[in-house]
Amino acid sequence: MKNQQTRKLTLAAMMTAILIILGVFPGIPLGFIPIPIIIQNMGVLLTTELLGAKYGTLSISLFLALALFGLPVLSGGRGGFAVFLGPTGGYLIAWLLVPAVLGTILYLLKQNNQLSWWLELIVVIVAGVLFIDVIGSIWLSVQSHMPLTTALLSNIAFLPGDMIKAILSVILARRLRKLPALQGIF
Repeated sequence: MKNQQTRKLTLAAMMTAILIILGVFPGIPLGFIPIPIIIQNMGVLLTTELLGAKYGTLSISLFLALALFGLPVLSGGRGGFAVFLGPTGGYLIAWLLVPAVLGTILYLLKQNNQLSWWLELIVVIVAGVLFIDVIGSIWLSVQSHMPLTTALLSNIAFLPGDMIKAILSVILARRLRKLPALQGIF
């Protein structure tokens, strides 16, 4: 039992490190919205798929705490309290909530032996990608005094890349779960 918990904590720390590494890649600005295209949200999805609700939340909480305290762990070397109050703040808060939503749904499906590749991808898209985009859009709308419809529609530009990230996340998670070190973690 204690060995299993140590393994889970170690994997949570490793996934936090991977999230930091994914932040080295700078965001791609779109120009018409103050939100860049980044790769770190794929790390959030992968963290949740591998660690589930509890340890996924722990890993992402640690990552966001580092960002909150000013470490340059967010895409493009950003960090600090002001980032959480800016246009991207809602997306960061959504990252914190994704493990609870996505992790719980995936866990329930896995318990009922219903977690096929396609179903996992659909759940990752709806409870991960779309959830992040909706929460982020709500915050963007409030923070930027932009109509909610405009904020939601502006996220359409992210969907092609987000679909690719969701597919890669599911492929990686399904392969990594087969590794002996990850057996029984999720």
